[in-house]
Amino acid sequence: MTNPTSSTIEQEATIDDIIATSLQAQQKTGPDLRQIHSKSHGLLSGEFIIEPNLPEDLRVGLFKTPQTYPVWIRFSNGGAPQKRGQFNSDSQPDVRGIAIKVMNVDGQKVLDDEQKTQDFILNNYPTFFTKDVRDYADISKAGSGELTPERLEELGYAFAILQKIVSHKVGNPLLIQYWSMAPFKFGNRIVKLSVKSQQPEQPPETLPESENYLREAIVKYLTKEGREASFDFLIQFYVDDEKTPIEDHVKEWQEADSPFIKVATVRIPSQKFDFEERKRLDEGILFSPWHTLLEHEPVGSVNLSRKRLYSELAKYRREQIAQRSREPQPYVAVED
Repeated sequence: MTNPTSSTIEQEATIDDIIATSLQAQQKTGPDLRQIHSKSHGLLSGEFIIEPNLPEDLRVGLFKTPQTYPVWIRFSNGGAPQKRGQFNSDSQPDVRGIAIKVMNVDGQKVLDDEQKTQDFILNNYPTFFTKDVRDYADISKAGSGELTPERLEELGYAFAILQKIVSHKVGNPLLIQYWSMAPFKFGNRIVKLSVKSQQPEQPPETLPESENYLREAIVKYLTKEGREASFDFLIQFYVDDEKTPIEDHVKEWQEADSPFIKVATVRIPSQKFDFEERKRLDEGILFSPWHTLLEHEPVGSVNLSRKRLYSELAKYRREQIAQRSREPQPYVAVED
């Protein structure tokens, strides 16, 4: 039987490895840019509206009282920069993400770097692409020649899921569904989360050729056409380890086993957002699933790895921005 202490030490070492690899990549592709979900399609203001008349067992944490909170919402591609300061085209296969920062949230938080926020981070696929943190760490080494043929074969399932995830065609990030992939506490119970557009679109057969067509689609929808977008914020409850496993991150929690329950609405009014001041705020803002009330604390090994990874990368990025502003260094040509 595995000793829990040695297991924890091994997991921490794996997370150290992931952080070191990510920091190296961040240094190479842009120290002041995000390494995860680096390309933004827009940082939008909106509202998080708690459902009125929720039953007593759903009045937990953020959802305890029916009220409306202000939010910042960031849509993004999952990948890192292609090279220093240059992002992949939106027409390239990638994960599409949504990050929601609810503000003016009172209550005890897990982390103390933000006092009144509750963050939710979701992607456009129901599951993670690796079963555990060790596989996640090794996936990033797949192209470097460090892994044996046997190990690459073991990771075949992850490459297949990744291929499925990135092959989803998205015409407009405002009009699709997103999932939390990993589980969270909901008081003394456990849930997964989903954010589903109230105006869903059919996946487009062909994608626009523009490199930034996803940002352009949001600009057209919210700014030029003056429309608003709304999402249902949904939860799925844990049932048992077979139907809704917590640590097997590649098994989807089926709606037949655990139906979605609506607990809030995310509303994004028509607005202008494609300007430099908003882009600067976008670059400086930090989203983490660990910016949370105790009642919604992240659960499972993948979430545990995200706690340190997001924090370390953001800290490094902010230090680089501050250092450059405080005392700029001489120009050095960067190979690109």
